[in-house]
Amino acid sequence: MTRFGRLFRDGVTTFALLGLIALLALKMNNRPELIQTGSFYVVDGDTLAQDGDRLRLLGIDAPEYRQQCQRDHVGWACGEEARKALDKLMKTAPAECRGSEHDRYGRLLVTCKAGDVDINSAMVRSGMAVSYGGYAAEEAAARQARAGLWAGDFERPRDYRREEQAERARSGDPLAGLGDYLRRFVGWDR
Repeated sequence: MTRFGRLFRDGVTTFALLGLIALLALKMNNRPELIQTGSFYVVDGDTLAQDGDRLRLLGIDAPEYRQQCQRDHVGWACGEEARKALDKLMKTAPAECRGSEHDRYGRLLVTCKAGDVDINSAMVRSGMAVSYGGYAAEEAAARQARAGLWAGDFERPRDYRREEQAERARSGDPLAGLGDYLRRFVGWDR
């Protein structure tokens, strides 16, 4: 066999092997979509629980339950209100949540619908959550309408969590400070 023939054979074999590896990788990465229906417990404005499992609404970030916001220079419990808003939406019709990925805390990342209502979108559109990798158009509409959080001043939930972690670290809890450092080091800020 000539040198060109061997190179051609080796090249074809290499490409065939790479193609086979790519197909296997795609098959292994193909996660089935999980569907959960029934009644859900609303933990906060972007987290649900059902039968011991936690679900996080994909593409949104709502105020933490204890988070306070300002409206007309008066504090209001925006975190509690976000939880109430999600609870109300989840009860409008039988809810169905779908997702295939998990976040770093093991929560299933889901998009939920109650009837024809996209719950994730409705939370952002009502101003009770901000866009977090999705729903930018809904956030722009809520901001323009000065709905929910946008009617006053608020701290982004991500920033609020970061400050809470820093406060725990300053309070003398050495493990809280270590955990905060490790999360920043690894880049696990939500």
